[in-house]
Amino acid sequence: MAEAEIQWTGDAAGLAALIARAAGQTGEAKGLPPVDRWNPPFCGDIDMEIRSDGTWFYMGTPIGRQPLVRLFSTVLRKDDDGKTYLITPVEKVGIRVADAPFVAVEMNVTKRDGENVLTFRTNVGDVVEAGPEHPLRFVIHGENRELKPYLHVRGRLEALVSRPVMYDIVELGEAIPVHGTEMFCVRSAGSVFPIMPAAELEALSR
Repeated sequence: MAEAEIQWTGDAAGLAALIARAAGQTGEAKGLPPVDRWNPPFCGDIDMEIRSDGTWFYMGTPIGRQPLVRLFSTVLRKDDDGKTYLITPVEKVGIRVADAPFVAVEMNVTKRDGENVLTFRTNVGDVVEAGPEHPLRFVIHGENRELKPYLHVRGRLEALVSRPVMYDIVELGEAIPVHGTEMFCVRSAGSVFPIMPAAELEALSR
C-alpha cells in the first residue's frame, strides 16, 4: 500500500521555522541536532526532493535561500529502510533523494605525517576529511561506465563528489596492490580507497 503524502501549509520558510522551533526545544548546544537519538512517529511524506545536482525542491519549486537548505540538511537522516527523512523530536517526514543528499563541491589537499589528507566541502557547508571515519567509495555507473565517487558525511548520509572534484581526485591516484589485485587508488589520512582495477583504468584510457 502506498504511503500517503502530506501537504504542509505555507512555504518552505514556514516549514523551516517549524523545524527550528522543534529542534530548539531540546535545549541542545549549538551544532548538528542529535537526529540519531530522536525517535519520533512517522507522519507521512512531504513534497520535497533533493535532485542529483544538490538542488532542493519544495512543492516543485527550488528552495533558493541557502540558510533554509542548510537548516533542512542538518535534520536529515537516512534510516535502515533506505529512505531519507527530515527529523525533529516530535515528527519524522519522508522526502525524495535522486542520488545523494549532498554534493562535494570543493577539495583541499594537505600533508600530515608525509601523507595526503583530502578535505571536502559540501554544497550545504559541511567540511569532511576523508579517512577511516569518512571513507570514499567509487561506483562505475550506467552504460557509459561513468565514475561516481561518494564521500561518507554522517550517519548513512553521503555526498556525491562533483565532476570537477572527481578529476582532482583521479589526478592523485596511484596503483596499489589490494588483496592481490593491482588497483588504482587514492590515499587520505592513512587510508587507501580503491577506485577501480588498474587494468580496467588502462582499458578505459585507450
